[in-house]
Amino acid sequence: MFEPPYARPVKRYAPPVLLRTAAGLVLAAAAACSSSAEVEPPKPAGAAASACEALAEALPKSADGQQRRDAEPESDYTAAWGDPAIALRCGVPRPKVLTPGTAHYNPTAESVEVNGVQWLLEQQDDGYLFTALKRKAFVEVRVPSKYAPEVDPLTDLAGAVKKAVPKTGA
Repeated sequence: MFEPPYARPVKRYAPPVLLRTAAGLVLAAAAACSSSAEVEPPKPAGAAASACEALAEALPKSADGQQRRDAEPESDYTAAWGDPAIALRCGVPRPKVLTPGTAHYNPTAESVEVNGVQWLLEQQDDGYLFTALKRKAFVEVRVPSKYAPEVDPLTDLAGAVKKAVPKTGA
């Protein structure tokens, strides 16, 4: 019986050099993904520190499709996803744009609500800095422009913030 050529399985072999090169690339990519991101830990105290410790337990394994990775130095107050890192810091000081008497004070600064969490947004040289407002601890998330629209990671992080960092009256 005649079989057309497209019906027969075709065996293809890669030369050993290509296999070694491909294996090397996979290992290099894995090493790059496993490297840690430098994220300076803040120094919260009291209720803010407790809320940040609870947030560390509630954070998701991925944000905007990016897998969580180690933040350096290791801290309960920081987290990172992807490369370049989407970086979270919990327990940061009140943003200067919201602090009366500072040179950057702006009582009409832009904010956005994402999944029940109000976020101050500040454009940076390469992306945005978002800070969760009206919570026992200020939580900031720095999102590089690579992840435009930069607000997207907040959809994955807002639930953890809402759950772990209680609202304040103001």
